[in-house]
Amino acid sequence: MILAGIVYYIAAILLLAGCLFALLAAVGIVRLPDLYTRMHAASKAGAVAAGMALLAAGLASLDVAVALRAILGILFILLTTPISAHLLARAALLAGIRPGAETRVNDLDANEPRQD
Repeated sequence: MILAGIVYYIAAILLLAGCLFALLAAVGIVRLPDLYTRMHAASKAGAVAAGMALLAAGLASLDVAVALRAILGILFILLTTPISAHLLARAALLAGIRPGAETRVNDLDANEPRQD
């Protein structure tokens, strides 16, 4: 019984940390200057926030099947979020949306976009 209480406290801490990362992602979306930096904030902090929330739900359930589903959900998020952010950024660059003036490094600027 004491172990269940400790697990609930750990789940609450993970959920609170996930909420803080979600808040950080939201602030990044509002405050950052261009599409690419906003997308970076949303994809990185958002994936961590969702992962922590899923981990908290898996721990709080005290059920192995639910915890396994939560871990699979975390793996899915960690595998798909960077790929989708990259594809969205590439599509935006090909559509002609340039990084903001504050961006100093643009590795794709010297390369002509391919038309596949």
